[in-house]
Amino acid sequence: MAMAANVGAAEVALVGIFPGKAVLTIDGSAPRILTPGQSVGGVKLISVERDAATIESAGKRERVQLGGQPYTVGASDEGSGAVQSITLVADSRGHFVTAGSVNGAPVTFLVDTGASTVALTPEQAKSAGINYMAGQTGYARTANGVVQTWRVKLDKVTINGLSLQDVDGTILPVGSDVALLGMSFLNRLNMSRDGSTMILKRRY
Repeated sequence: MAMAANVGAAEVALVGIFPGKAVLTIDGSAPRILTPGQSVGGVKLISVERDAATIESAGKRERVQLGGQPYTVGASDEGSGAVQSITLVADSRGHFVTAGSVNGAPVTFLVDTGASTVALTPEQAKSAGINYMAGQTGYARTANGVVQTWRVKLDKVTINGLSLQDVDGTILPVGSDVALLGMSFLNRLNMSRDGSTMILKRRY
């Protein structure tokens, strides 16, 4: 679960989805079934997808993945209320996948210590309002051959309520819809792993 000291923040997990409905647990409470527009415990369900839901708390919207670890929503990004530490749990394949956002736009991240930067697709960059065509161009070798890339600066990257600003990013035209959470984000945190869990802590 994500550890935080946030006034007004809620810890939400998406534990089930029915047609047009989402099953949420909020701050460890019993599961509640909500339809878009309904609220409980200060958390409002905005929309439901096949394997995720968008929720709102304290004026902030976040996309929560089905079956993922609890997600801190409505957390302050500044001052003493900012999230200081989060814990990620590996999936059945040993991968650390988590919901997050770039410049406020929802993104699903795969933690990748082999990636030098946060890597997004052009579609994800457009959703985040990034004019990546103005970035520094380069090239990268992928499974589909050599592709053009763009280096950009991401205003804010957030996972589970933990936000960092001015993060180096790369726009990489690949087929996956999962963004890579690379070392330009991870290097700014203290990172430790114990079996199937990974703990990320702010350095300061």
